[in-house]
Amino acid sequence: MFTASVNDKIYKIESLNDSLTEGLINGNPFKIDISSHNNYVHLIKDNRSYKIFVLNVDKESKKACFKINNKTVNVEISDEIDRLLNSMGIDTKVQKKENYLRAPMPGMINKILVNKGDSVKKGDTILVLEAMKMENNLKATHDAVIKDIPVKVLKSVEKNEILVIFE
Repeated sequence: MFTASVNDKIYKIESLNDSLTEGLINGNPFKIDISSHNNYVHLIKDNRSYKIFVLNVDKESKKACFKINNKTVNVEISDEIDRLLNSMGIDTKVQKKENYLRAPMPGMINKILVNKGDSVKKGDTILVLEAMKMENNLKATHDAVIKDIPVKVLKSVEKNEILVIFE
């Protein structure tokens, strides 16, 4: 099951097959026919025809913009994991570059894998935070150089506490 926010209206979608042609939208059954063409998708639902052009897709933020029958539609998708992480206070959406790595939740620093002056690439694990008996690899959100590390191994930290400062 996943949720689609379409121009700020929420739809809960449960597919009954891998091709997403049958299922439930907000508890109501749906069945659609889809055909792909060079630069658009043709969709038929409830005997209505829709010509869908993809204008923009941002896979990281799970957002897309479509033109459907000459009307622009913004869509944002979230799945069960996104909703679970969001309920825990962990935002999985793309974040603007900031000069800090903050604790996404309270916990204890288990390992620090970088030193002052080290260069890191987006996705590199910087440190390991233990929270709720689970180890969480905290990664660089962008390419950067480590300016300071104000925390120590085995130190408890609070949510949003600064763990690493980037140059």
